[in-house]
Amino acid sequence: MSGFVDEAQLHVKAGDGGAGAVAFRREAHVDKGGPDGGDGGRGGNVWLVATTNQSSLLGFRDHPHRRGGDGGHGGGKKKHGARGSDLEVPVPVGTRARGPDGAILVDLVNPGDRWMAGEGGRGGRGNASFLTNRRRAPAFAEQGEKGHEQWYDLELALVADVALVGFPNVGKSTLISRISAAKPKIADYPFTTLEPHLGVVRADDESNFTVADIPGLVEGAAEGKGLGHRFLRHITRSRVLVVLVELAPVTGVPPAEQQRVLLDELERYQPDLVDRPRLVVGSKADMVGPAEEGFGTLRPDLIISAVTGMGISELVGRLAQLVAVTRAGEPEPDGTIVIHRPLPDGFTVERIEEGVYRVVGKVAERAVALNDVTTDEAADYVQGRLRRIGVDRALARVGARDGDLVHIGELSFIWYRDQPEFTGDAGGRRRRPW
Repeated sequence: MSGFVDEAQLHVKAGDGGAGAVAFRREAHVDKGGPDGGDGGRGGNVWLVATTNQSSLLGFRDHPHRRGGDGGHGGGKKKHGARGSDLEVPVPVGTRARGPDGAILVDLVNPGDRWMAGEGGRGGRGNASFLTNRRRAPAFAEQGEKGHEQWYDLELALVADVALVGFPNVGKSTLISRISAAKPKIADYPFTTLEPHLGVVRADDESNFTVADIPGLVEGAAEGKGLGHRFLRHITRSRVLVVLVELAPVTGVPPAEQQRVLLDELERYQPDLVDRPRLVVGSKADMVGPAEEGFGTLRPDLIISAVTGMGISELVGRLAQLVAVTRAGEPEPDGTIVIHRPLPDGFTVERIEEGVYRVVGKVAERAVALNDVTTDEAADYVQGRLRRIGVDRALARVGARDGDLVHIGELSFIWYRDQPEFTGDAGGRRRRPW
C-alpha cells in the first residue's frame, strides 16, 4: 500500500456554542432579584495548519472527520460557559482546499500558514444580557449557534525547487536516486513511478535544493491522459524545470519530438510553466554512440548518464545556480494567506415555492435563536431584531405578501408587512398589532 496520498476528503465540524442561561437572583434579603443568567461559551474552531512534518494526505484517507470542542453552557450568577477547544489539523505544505463546487478556497504554500476551515458557533447570551429599562425580568436566553460543518476536497501540490519532467522510462527515477538520497522504484518498463518522489540535493557545504521526480507524462496529459492532471499539479510550484529527454528512446519517439510534446503539454496545462527557468537534458548517453551526437534537431543544454555519472556534477552545479537566482528574485513571504472565496456576510432570501420563503444567513439566524419565542416578551425582541437588520424590507423586495410562511433557522412564522405571526415549534398564535 502506497504511503503517498495527494488527494483526500476532509469533513470539518466546528464546535457548537453553549446555550445562555435563564436564571434570577435568589438571595436572602434581596427582594425581586434581577436576571443573572450567564452566556454560553463559543465553540472551538477547526484550523488547517501547513507543516513540513507532513509529507502526504495519507492520514485523511481512512479518517476524514475532524471536530472542534463544544462550548459550555452558561449558568446562574452570571457564570459564563467555557470556550470550546480549537483543533489544529496539520497538513503538508502545498495543500489546497476545494469547496463542494470544486473552487479553490485556500492555498497553504508556506510553513505555518493557517486557515480556519470551520468556525465555531457563537455562545448564546444569557437572560442577564437582555435586561433593559423596559424589560426588567427577561425570561428568555439565546441558544448557542451550531458550528460550521462542511466537506472539503484536499489536494497536495508538492513544493520543490526543481521538477524532473519527461516521458515514462527516460531515467528520472535513476537520476534522482543518483543525486539525492531518495530511493524510488526503478525498473525497465514504462510507468514504474506512480507517485512523485522528493529528494534533497546537497550542492556544496552551504547550499542544497529539493528535486521532485514527477511520474512520466504522455501526450494528452493536459486533458488527464495517463493521470496527467494529478502529475502536472506537482510541477506548478517548482522554480526550475528539467526537461529530461531520452537520447536512445525505447518508445521510438525521437528526442526532439519528446521535447516538443512535453513543452506543449506544460503550456496547455498552465501557460506560464514554459516561462520558468529550465534545462533540456539528454539522458542515457551511455546507450548512444558518437555518431548520434546531433540527435536530430534537438540541442540539449546538457548530456548525462545517471548510470556512469557522466555530466552529473555539472548538472547539479547548474541547477544550484538557477535555483539560487530564482530564490533571490522572489519576495519574502509576508504571512498573508490568500483566501480565494471569503465567507459571505449578511443574509439572503430564497423563494422555496409560492407563498413560502427561507431567510439564510448567520445574522438572521442569530436574531431568532432564542430558547423560547412563544412569550410576548421574546417575540417582541425577535421582531425588533429582524426589522433592524432589514429582513422585512428584503421579504417585501422579493415579493412576499401578507400571510406567507417564512422560515429562519428552526423558526417558522406567518409574515405580515407590519408584523409577523410567530408559530415556532409549538403552533402559532396571532400577535397583537404594534
